[in-house]
Amino acid sequence: MVPVLLLVLVAVALVVVVLAVASGRITVDGLAAPVRSTPDHGLPAEPTAADVDGVRFDTAARGYRMADVDERLQQLRDTMAARERELADLRSRED
Repeated sequence: MVPVLLLVLVAVALVVVVLAVASGRITVDGLAAPVRSTPDHGLPAEPTAADVDGVRFDTAARGYRMADVDERLQQLRDTMAARERELADLRSRED
């Protein structure tokens, strides 16, 4: 008899807690504040195509797909390199 009563009390307590969270009476911190585990290897204020290869990101449990980020960084680097070549070509024509 005691185990059944204990089980019922636990079930009631669980329902009360779930309802309190759902109604907003008890708040739950979903995610902790982000923490850096590596030094910032971001882009400088005036980035060049070569700077893109040095960019690094922290990973987390709910992080990013590294292959997607690497692909976008490659596209960014290639676009910047093409623009830098075009700008250098235009500047050499001015001389």
